[in-house]
Amino acid sequence: MGSEDMKKLLKAFRKESERHVLVIETDMTEDNKRRVFNISNRLRLAGNELIALMRNNLSQLLRTKKYRKLRTLYGKASEGNDKALKASLSSQMKAMQDKYAVSWAFCRKAMIPIGKKYNLPSVFALTRAEDIWRGVEKVLYEDGKMIHFMKKGELPILRAKQIERIITVKAIENHLVLSCVGMTLSPIIKDRFEEDEITAVLHYLSSSDEIDAKAVKLFGDEGEIIDTYRPCYAALRCEEIRGMLRVFILLTIEGRAKPKFDQEGHARHKHGTGVVGCDIGTQTIAYTSDKACGLKNLAERGNAISKSERMKRLLLRKLDRSRRAMNPRNYNEDGTVRKGFKKWVFSENYIRERKRLSELQRKNSISRHLAIREDVSHMRSLGDVLITEPKNAKRLMARAKATTVNEKTGKVNRKKRFGKSVGNRCPGYFQSQVEMKFTSTGGRYLEVPMDYRASQYDHTNGEYVRRELSQRMFRLSDGTMVQRDLYSSFLLHCASMDETGRLMIDGMKCIDRFPDMRKLHDGEMERIRLSGKKVLNSGIRV
Repeated sequence: MGSEDMKKLLKAFRKESERHVLVIETDMTEDNKRRVFNISNRLRLAGNELIALMRNNLSQLLRTKKYRKLRTLYGKASEGNDKALKASLSSQMKAMQDKYAVSWAFCRKAMIPIGKKYNLPSVFALTRAEDIWRGVEKVLYEDGKMIHFMKKGELPILRAKQIERIITVKAIENHLVLSCVGMTLSPIIKDRFEEDEITAVLHYLSSSDEIDAKAVKLFGDEGEIIDTYRPCYAALRCEEIRGMLRVFILLTIEGRAKPKFDQEGHARHKHGTGVVGCDIGTQTIAYTSDKACGLKNLAERGNAISKSERMKRLLLRKLDRSRRAMNPRNYNEDGTVRKGFKKWVFSENYIRERKRLSELQRKNSISRHLAIREDVSHMRSLGDVLITEPKNAKRLMARAKATTVNEKTGKVNRKKRFGKSVGNRCPGYFQSQVEMKFTSTGGRYLEVPMDYRASQYDHTNGEYVRRELSQRMFRLSDGTMVQRDLYSSFLLHCASMDETGRLMIDGMKCIDRFPDMRKLHDGEMERIRLSGKKVLNSGIRV
């Protein structure tokens, strides 16, 4: 095999291989940490300047009637699948974007003088410009409304797209050493998983040519993709935790992550086989598999989340009282914030409580993520095929557009929906994580069509019965009492592909499996009643 063929195959292999990110803390000195924090803050300011420029250009583009008309016509052409018309409209929209300086070429070029102004390395400035351009693309081509500035205290990640530039990774005396703008830093290894990952990276760095040759040979001959654990690129993330400055390395590694083990050496995460039906609500999840049935609150580890939610509400009210007491001129008589320029004065107690709130929100975020990942691993241990409904968390957060009136009271219904529930329980994050978990471990993630209507079907008579959202317990036509979410997960568990490849409810499968499911259903209901822990919106009294 020639060198050119080797390079082509190696490029194709790297394009097909999986990647994961290892997050590990550094052993930097306090002075070096302050230097990294300073670079990150300067990158934030430079990014905000570029955002202001791109926002102005973007708003001028979106104000034009011609561009708005082209977007509308492009959407209709997409629905009709008219490729020739789409290509024509796309070229016209691209010409207008170039005219109003809303292009990647302008974004990259505009960042060069801004980066020099803030004395930033060109690689960091370029990657920040790429992040900003991705935000512009969301506004242009997706459902984004406007790109936003980064607030004071929000520090962007220092990312180098190539392992040979700015943040370099080397193996020195069997230790992983990183260099960044004249600073040397090493990872702090805290557990066996991190040790296994670093050992694999060191092994690649010591014999990269042999590993690449083996990977290319297997990929070319058999199409097999092996885990090389090549360090692709590195990034630095700055965080202030409990008042202390901490810097973390985000090392992107080629291949799948190493398996995790417990203290006894057994695998921590087991992968099951079979079909799992999962009904994801705003605050709860219900699941049904061949041998298990469960209903639990989302993102909950013990009682920590309910206490932290209440503490957050109290802190927000306290901060609002302090803000109003110190700045009475900034508010109208009815309590609303006055329009126009305002100068805000904050007390020392307000600043302390604001830091306390920030720390509480950080803890809540970590707790939610850990709890969700534990639930996702549990789902994977129950089966290798997960069936659920399409994602709708974003739609649930939106306010209702139409104004409705309550027939009983005659009052106008509130337009708010599930913003707090979605923010506190993160059903969208759970769904994205469970999709990634199943697909990355050899399983399958399937979504039923919108007309599946699992919450309205009755398998005993094969009819759809519309039920109010508040009706959490109901009887089937044969008199069996079921819990709405658990029964929906059972119907998702009993999905089958029809002739067209769409997932539909299999009535015969429901009839065959319902007796076993009913035993699991009643056992789960009894467990919840005896546990004394309330499952939100379940209709089960404890």
